[in-house]
Amino acid sequence: MTEPGQGQNPGQAGSRAERLRNWWRPEGMWRRGLVLAVLAVLLGLVMMLHAQVPNAVGNLGSLLETFLPWLGLGIPVLLVVAVLRRSATALVALVLPVFAWVSLFGGQITDKAGSGGNLTVATHNVNADNPDPAATARDIVASDADVVALEELAGDALSAYRQGLAKAYPYHTVEGTVGLWSKRPLSDTKPVDIKIGWTRALRATVTAADGQKVAVYVAHLPSVRVNVKAGFTANPRDGSAKALGEAIAADPVKKVVLLGDLNGTMNDRSLAPLTSQMRSAQGAAGDGFGFSWPAAFPMARIDQIMMKGMAPVKAWVMPATGSDHLPVAASVKI
Repeated sequence: MTEPGQGQNPGQAGSRAERLRNWWRPEGMWRRGLVLAVLAVLLGLVMMLHAQVPNAVGNLGSLLETFLPWLGLGIPVLLVVAVLRRSATALVALVLPVFAWVSLFGGQITDKAGSGGNLTVATHNVNADNPDPAATARDIVASDADVVALEELAGDALSAYRQGLAKAYPYHTVEGTVGLWSKRPLSDTKPVDIKIGWTRALRATVTAADGQKVAVYVAHLPSVRVNVKAGFTANPRDGSAKALGEAIAADPVKKVVLLGDLNGTMNDRSLAPLTSQMRSAQGAAGDGFGFSWPAAFPMARIDQIMMKGMAPVKAWVMPATGSDHLPVAASVKI
């Protein structure tokens, strides 16, 4: 019979036992991973205090808010590293970013859809370079929305949309590069000046089935870019959002819907002229984040359906078409 410890170096056995004791010592677990803990706290603070990140330098605050939900990906990364490092300090510090993310976005990952809507609206940036506008028109008709807004209407593609949508939508109006198609009568149609030098917004009145009037705005705010020298070039968009917000606030019709590509998310402070007076259909009645761009791998919800004087009951993202944006839709109770 082999005696305990026989066949092994007593020094090696003692060394292993010592390492095991050190691994489980509480002071070791708390001392390890201090850098990870600092990173976790910083991540949480950035999420909680995102509104305090200044826009003065390259619109950094708006850029952060555009992709704010994605900061949550840092949590599992830090968690895995903290476990591998056996750091209790880092694990405790992760409570802050988890709390911040859940507080900001926890409500968006649940299905908030209801029932009882009596008007379905949709919006789609069809992409000026869409290779098959006729197919996109068929997809739009298949959505069975009552009112559809289209952006980036250009060249010969406009004729394809007019032809493809004519039977399902007998009423339509086009101003510049945006258009509105409706199953219900349209009136008081006009362009809206959003201060960019050409027409990318319109306003029309839709008469619902029960006779109620709804003011519908269609807008395509200026594009934004990320530039190494200039940062987040969003100033033209921000000015257009202000002009559009003023037009909507002054509208005499109390029930208003805004449809369009706003090139910004509901988290972006620069869209406050709109978000301060209107509800997001996706935020109030959607299922998940409803990202709409880019279509191949959606990372942000920049195509918006917003309203005031009415209640959204359901919001969803429709299947991809030939565009680089996904169409979005909502059911509304007037």
